[in-house]
Amino acid sequence: MAEPALRVERDGPIGWMIFDNPARRNAINEVMWRALPKAMAGFDADPDVRCIVLRGAGDVAFAAGADISEFEKRRASPNAAGEHDNIIDAAQLALEDSAKPVLAMIHGYCLGGGLEIALACDLRYAGASSSFAIPAARLGIGYGVHGTNRLVASVGHAAAREIMLTGRRYSADEALAMGLVNRVLPDAELEGYVRKIASELAANAPLSMAASKVIINSVIEARGDFSKGEALIVRCAKSEDHVEGRRAFMEKRAPKFKGK
Repeated sequence: MAEPALRVERDGPIGWMIFDNPARRNAINEVMWRALPKAMAGFDADPDVRCIVLRGAGDVAFAAGADISEFEKRRASPNAAGEHDNIIDAAQLALEDSAKPVLAMIHGYCLGGGLEIALACDLRYAGASSSFAIPAARLGIGYGVHGTNRLVASVGHAAAREIMLTGRRYSADEALAMGLVNRVLPDAELEGYVRKIASELAANAPLSMAASKVIINSVIEARGDFSKGEALIVRCAKSEDHVEGRRAFMEKRAPKFKGK
């Protein structure tokens, strides 16, 4: 079985980044998180690449979250959890800070860290059978400030509260209604539509699109004091519930949270 990887491909003016871990529904492991900023730097430096598309290998999943099988090691202590969160933030910022338009082509599952990455893209197009969730509340995890800010900016605080507090799964149509995705297509038509949009973007004026990205990002970036939220994320990482959440997931049982 091939090792999980972030595959990088180029098709004319379009760069492709592919989460390739089909055995785990394209869950993103630390090697893949670290590879993403490097891949983006390569596309950013190539003047012939005018648009970037992210997708999962196959059509079962965009990315079913971060690879939770690594959590026992990667999030075993507050310091380790903080370092892991920094790696995820760097991947998101690489997408957001690129001067080039970045699209997410979403087949199937788009959960947790997978949705966090999709939210860092400029545009999100989903197949009709795709589904979305952020199950942090069911795992005892404090979801990152940066990703939560992008979620609120995309769907508003009312929908964001429901997504975060319930951890429930949403259909593609529900995601479209709340503004989580830009458009839903029949599964068989998704890739063709995304290629068409990417080609149109690749023909647009790069400086104009870069200016629009900077201005839009400056409007939606929160300017508040996140110190309290960051402290609570650390508290989650130190909690018994955090240990229980990841162990219950690995053992395929319902977690028993104690609030401590």
